[in-house]
Parts: sequence; structure tokens; C-alpha cells
Amino acid sequence: MLVSALVLGALAVALAWPVPVVLARAAWPSRSPGVALVLWHAIALAGGVSMIGSLLCYGLSPLGRDIAAGLAMLQTSLRAGTLGPGMDFPHVLALCGALLLGTHLLLNLCATFFRAERQRRRHLHLITLLSDPLPDRPGMRVIDYEAPVAYCLPGSARSATVLSNGLLRLLSADQLRGVIEHEQAHLRQRHHLVLLAFKSWHSALPWFPIANRAENAVALLVEMLADDRARRVVDDRTLATAIALVGLGQQADVMATEAGVAVASRAVAGMASGAASGLEFGPASAEPLFSSREQTLVAPRVQRLMTARVALSRSATVAALMTAIALVITPAAVLLAA
Repeated sequence: MLVSALVLGALAVALAWPVPVVLARAAWPSRSPGVALVLWHAIALAGGVSMIGSLLCYGLSPLGRDIAAGLAMLQTSLRAGTLGPGMDFPHVLALCGALLLGTHLLLNLCATFFRAERQRRRHLHLITLLSDPLPDRPGMRVIDYEAPVAYCLPGSARSATVLSNGLLRLLSADQLRGVIEHEQAHLRQRHHLVLLAFKSWHSALPWFPIANRAENAVALLVEMLADDRARRVVDDRTLATAIALVGLGQQADVMATEAGVAVASRAVAGMASGAASGLEFGPASAEPLFSSREQTLVAPRVQRLMTARVALSRSATVAALMTAIALVITPAAVLLAA
């Protein structure tokens, strides 16, 4: 089992740093965010299984030729009041690490889910009290707030899309239709569950640099997926203008005026040309556009909409998906062969 421990350890190290860094810096995920999201899930799952499996294989290596035999010997030894032959401090430490890490990740996932669900119910209750329904729009609520805000509150029994008065005054009918379609996409595709999984990973391992990188990358991919859905009902420029208007409008009330509309329109053109010339723009600093997260990158989404991008070819898509499948299968295959 030492060989299996080494293989899984090497895979865990690769999936903990170089592989996610390469994926986060790649340009192609914006062309096919759904494929990139599948790959991020595979990296996270395979990385976690590899870390735990490596520790488990090393810890059980003195007790048997495979994991099943090692676990059986460990159980027999513990009943006899011993740790088993060859079990020294490093092996015991590895077993404890595997147990603690697996338990920590699982409990943190459950805690993150229940905490988010409790906050969502409290928020939904407050929104019901403090907002008005949008006429002829089931599930839409309007809050009396000057800044342009749009976000969704998902739920198993009841969901809501919250819009502010400032947003309704700022956007045109087409822009508002794109915003609403974007929010509906979040609800239909259950993006909150995707975000919860990576938020749980980050909160469980806050000292792990790649966990934060993965959470940010996945959040942006989720927004791009919802943008793609909104592009079916409005054109790219209309959606990009809405993104710029809301993102800028959250930073200054003047953006809600006609002058603000003109500035935002120029910002769209500037971001598009910036994408071609390599210019970079910072994220919005206030409530996220069309999202329940606290921050999101507005500029990459605008650049993506205003720059012609060809989706990944079928062969590239198949290769990426096969890579994701291989990443998930490999740790399990190594553990079974250990």
C-alpha cells in the first residue's frame, strides 16, 4: 500500500496547486463555462479523496496488503488492546489525519448547508414583510432601495427573485428582461448548491490558497452560465450594458441618472476594447450584479459579452470531460487496487 499512498499523495499535491492554478489562469473556461465547471468539480472531489486516501493507505500499510485487510487487522488489534504489528507514531498520525480530515470536510459541508438554509429562510421572511410583489411576475419581489440590486433566494419549497426600485428605474425593458432571465437561470440550474460546495471547501480549509481561488473561479463561471441563458432573450450588448449600469450604479447614485447611463454605455465600449488590448478592470465593490454573493467580477463578464468568442470545439470539449472523468476515477481505482 505504500506505492498507492505515494501515487495518491502525488495526485493530491498536483490537484492542490499546479492543476487548479493552470485552470484558473486559462482563457478557455469563459468560452465553455459549463465544461470548466465540471472540471473544477472533478479537481475538488479527486483532490479530497486523494488526500484522505493517501493518509489512509500509509497508515494501514503495516497491517495488510490492501485497505480491506488493513482495516480488518486494525479492528482485531484494537479489540485486543493493541495497535497492531508495525504501527508506529507516523502511521497512527496518518490514520488520525485521514479520520479527522474526512470528518472535518463532511461536517463542515453539512454545517455550511444548514447555516445557509437558515439564513435564506430568515432573509426570505424579511423580504416578504418588507417588499411588494412585482405585478404579473410570480415570485418577483420589489424592495424600496435606491441602489440597483438584483439577486435570487433559492429554496426547495419557495424561491424569490428580489429587485430594487433603483434597478427598475435604471434599466430599460429589455435590460430588465435580461436581468430576470439571468436570475431565473440561477434558480433553475441550482447554482446555489454549486457555490455552497466550494464555499464549504474554502471555509473548511481557509489556509489552503487554492480553495479561495477555486471558489472565486466557480463563482465567475456560474455567473457566465446564467449570462448565457440571458443571452437567449436579449442581445449581448443589451446584457453587457445592464451589467455595466448595475455594477457602476452600485458604486454611485449618479449612475441612475441619464448621465450615468451614458457613462455606463461608454464603459461597455471601453471594456470591450480593453479586452482586445489586454487592459484589466477591477471587480465591483458593492452588492453583486444578479447574484446573491457579496462580490463578483463585472468586467470579465462584460468583456466576454462584447468580444466574439467561439465555443470550444467538440474534440476539446470531449477531451476536457474525459479528463474530468479520469480525475474522479483515478483515486477510486488506486484505492481499490491498494
